[in-house]
Amino acid sequence: MHRRDFLRAGALLGASGLSLSTSTRADAHPGPYEPFGHVDVEGAKEAVVSPDGTVAYLAATTGYVTVDISTPDRPSVLAEIRNPVDEHENGPLRGIFDVKLDVTDPDTLVVVGPANPLPNVVAGALVVDVSDPAAPERVSFFETQYPIHNCFVRDGHAYLTRNDGEANALVVIDLESGETVGEWSLTDADEAWADVPSERRPLHDVSVYEDTAYLAYWDAGTWILDVSSPADPTLLGSVAAPDPSELSGSPSGSRGEALVPPGNHHYVATDESGTLLGVGKESWAQRIGGNDEDSETRLIGGPSGIDLWDVSDPAAPEYRSTIDPPPSPDPTFSGVWTTAHNFEFHDGRLYSAWYRGGVKRHDVSDPTNPEQLTWWRMPDEASFWTAQLATPGAETGYFVGTSWGTPNAPSRLYTFPDHAGQQASPPDLMANASNGSTTDSLVGTAASGTNGSSQTQSRTDHEADTTTAGTPGFGTEIGAGALGIASWRLLQRARRE
Repeated sequence: MHRRDFLRAGALLGASGLSLSTSTRADAHPGPYEPFGHVDVEGAKEAVVSPDGTVAYLAATTGYVTVDISTPDRPSVLAEIRNPVDEHENGPLRGIFDVKLDVTDPDTLVVVGPANPLPNVVAGALVVDVSDPAAPERVSFFETQYPIHNCFVRDGHAYLTRNDGEANALVVIDLESGETVGEWSLTDADEAWADVPSERRPLHDVSVYEDTAYLAYWDAGTWILDVSSPADPTLLGSVAAPDPSELSGSPSGSRGEALVPPGNHHYVATDESGTLLGVGKESWAQRIGGNDEDSETRLIGGPSGIDLWDVSDPAAPEYRSTIDPPPSPDPTFSGVWTTAHNFEFHDGRLYSAWYRGGVKRHDVSDPTNPEQLTWWRMPDEASFWTAQLATPGAETGYFVGTSWGTPNAPSRLYTFPDHAGQQASPPDLMANASNGSTTDSLVGTAASGTNGSSQTQSRTDHEADTTTAGTPGFGTEIGAGALGIASWRLLQRARRE
């Protein structure tokens, strides 16, 4: 039996007792651009796709889920594993925001958590055999003393983000022995980084291309390492990294600065050649002023986009362009998020997620002039965590996008056609404001130039320099989940004080 046929059979036999939703058919040719279908997955966060494009693996907050996407208009859950590692005295493993397949052994899935610090909760990396996606088998679990927000897996090694409030190091674990074989932190580059508040330099994400690792260090920029010897990572270069003295100061003074641009290096990935690097930035606006009747309320900062860099020479990266974020009626943390989140490159295309700003496809074959090919958004229905290609091709191709839900809709996995097109009657993102009439001026910055300096946030005529206060957002519980660990610490500290 072919694997695709097996998966279809497994979906029918293995779905008994699992919570499924029915998905709707949306023909891509002809007609407006829209999803093929969707399936509800409680707690959906990050997703990765098998090399043959038939299975999606989802981090699902309280566990992990495998989904058959071989028939894109009818995605269906194959296996739903909740509360893993529940035999541990501090189990189960919770706050699972990331999963990764081993690039060189895609039958191995690594599930990590918790993404953010949780008291008295077990933390670590769970290794799973997914050679049969309908019946995943636990191989091992490696406990850690730190939360793991994101990871990458290659050649039997797991690259983990260790945000302990001190070194905030990259940790490399041998998946066979479970031993830590290598570490690297900013202080290995310059001891002066130890004087920078931890919330300005968390290691939020790591991506590995062949022998090169890319580390997104929030306001400290992106750092490039040679990991040809995983036990001895060595520095090759950096992207838009400031001098540590620019970020030094008291933690109290850095609270708001960690939430607004410039900086906020959140997610990194390269194309298949390893020469084009995308740096996604996650940021919001802060409301200031309005303390008396005569003062105007202003917004500092706003959502950020994806910077494209030529890293063919890691010691001298060259900035190419920035893909700007969609507009938001309220770009504050408690408002409507349209900042960049996770993405993937393939064959000159960039597949990207923008929370309630939707999912997009860009032609980046000329990285100095990205061309938007498709944009689908439904802000009341979906808030996208990631976009990942399944099968390329305008006729039969498709990609997936995970939505972690909105106040009006559950979390889901969507499937989309891999071709250009226009959404019919797309919603106006700027018309999503609620009650209130406070006039605000957006005066912050959103993008970084070739030297890491800030540029004024680009705006269209539709994005008038006004916004409305009080737009319903995700709320504290949901919001803290999406934050990078730096911002999570800032908000927790602010609440205590």
